[in-house]
Amino acid sequence: MKNRVAYFGVFTALALIFSYIETLIPVNFGIYGVKLGLANLIIVVALYKIGIGEAFLLSVVRVVLSGFLFGNYFSIIYSLAGGMLSLAVMSLLKRSGGFSVMGVSIAGGVFHNIGQLIVAMLVVETFSVIYYVPVLLTAGMLAGLVIGIAANGMLRRLKGLKM
Repeated sequence: MKNRVAYFGVFTALALIFSYIETLIPVNFGIYGVKLGLANLIIVVALYKIGIGEAFLLSVVRVVLSGFLFGNYFSIIYSLAGGMLSLAVMSLLKRSGGFSVMGVSIAGGVFHNIGQLIVAMLVVETFSVIYYVPVLLTAGMLAGLVIGIAANGMLRRLKGLKM
């Protein structure tokens, strides 16, 4: 049990560090809100190494803490919606056994953006933001692929580590 708490603390710290690093990267993809999602690397690794319950808690803790530290109320709401939908889909795909880490991560990236788009539609009370879908799906697939490749590499290196 002690090791699980220590690993959870390390994962939380890494996710917050990656969230902070992402705020420092002055990359503008031309569309508001599109980013790589470096902290999701830690969520994907946690999903495979410590399980869905801990990954869920880690995701919530990371979103709330990074929202208070580096964002605002709206960033917390949007990130929670995207993160929870993403994690639900990733856990279902992982559990099915028919998807690689990269496939699970790509689906996570896509559904993260879909979750945020749903919240945006509720906030602005119109479906007119639906024009964002092609761009957000493409960005989600690309970011998910990059995160999936990195997560796959991390998981290979952590293979012998018991958590």
